[in-house]
Amino acid sequence: MKAVQQKVAVLGGGSFGTVIANIMAEKGIQVSQWMRNAARAEEINRLHVNSRYLPDYPLSESLCATTDIEMALKDACLVFVSIPSQSFRSVVQLAKPFMPAGQRVISTTKGIEGESFSLMSQILKDELPDAKVGVLSGPNLAKEVALHQLTATVIASDDEDLRTQVQSALHQSYFRVYASSDMYGVELGGTLKNIYAIAAGLSAALGVGENTKSMLLTRSLAEMSRFAVSMGANPMTFLGLSGVGDLIVTCSSPLSRNYRVGFALGGGKTLEEAVESLGEVAEGVNTIRIIKVKADEMQIYMPLVSGLYEVVFNGAPVKEVVKALMMNEQSSDVEFVLPRDAV
Repeated sequence: MKAVQQKVAVLGGGSFGTVIANIMAEKGIQVSQWMRNAARAEEINRLHVNSRYLPDYPLSESLCATTDIEMALKDACLVFVSIPSQSFRSVVQLAKPFMPAGQRVISTTKGIEGESFSLMSQILKDELPDAKVGVLSGPNLAKEVALHQLTATVIASDDEDLRTQVQSALHQSYFRVYASSDMYGVELGGTLKNIYAIAAGLSAALGVGENTKSMLLTRSLAEMSRFAVSMGANPMTFLGLSGVGDLIVTCSSPLSRNYRVGFALGGGKTLEEAVESLGEVAEGVNTIRIIKVKADEMQIYMPLVSGLYEVVFNGAPVKEVVKALMMNEQSSDVEFVLPRDAV
């Protein structure tokens, strides 16, 4: 697949933003990575490393970091936005004056804006109504991608040219990019799995058995797809990389930030202590609260979310919550096989 030759911009100086910027820079694509931190930008340009997020991982010498967002965006044919959800809208607003109509913009953020219940693609459409929008999601632990571990991801958009261009820009011998038109489903998969990664980390800290881990994983998949379908997504999307693929890696790896928060909670730390010890944003913490409110409002059955909410935010004893979950009404195994009224 022929690589994109024009300039690409990446907004965000965190681990995943740095990784995708570097993937393209390694291919000879001109990449400009914007970040707020001047010292980190200088470190990338001078030492070719992002020691805050990817220590000991050498970056391409051609990767250019800057704190000047206008310079980063100038002449960019693709713009990747890798900003935590709580700052996503403000950064897009900052970038807006420097993006032409029809700009191709791709979110890599797996989160929800709490105040509006907006996914990042919806924020992009709100703020950039003339833009072509896509989302990138999948089982993509940044540190493994940085080590060139074989990885696959999904670019989802209703714009075929955008999908093709992103596949061309990011494809590497170690990084494969699949396409989807179900942007909402792909984005919800990447967002919702963060909740269940916290549950998986918490259960691992408690020393649960393999049967329990398997049950938790499969019921998590059922619950997240149930919610997504209620929001208009295609349930089949959850059988792919952005659904079950992302769920498996996030619920089974200590490299996952959300898993580590759950593990700390299971070890007896408070939520504040768990988040502080992580030192990075764990999107799942806020997502639990946001999804709990929405599920209650729409009357969507999400027992794992409800139980986790009680543990994380109300300090409920884990054993009591687990007992209550096991006593809940039993439903079908794979609910989309049955008619809706039979579930």
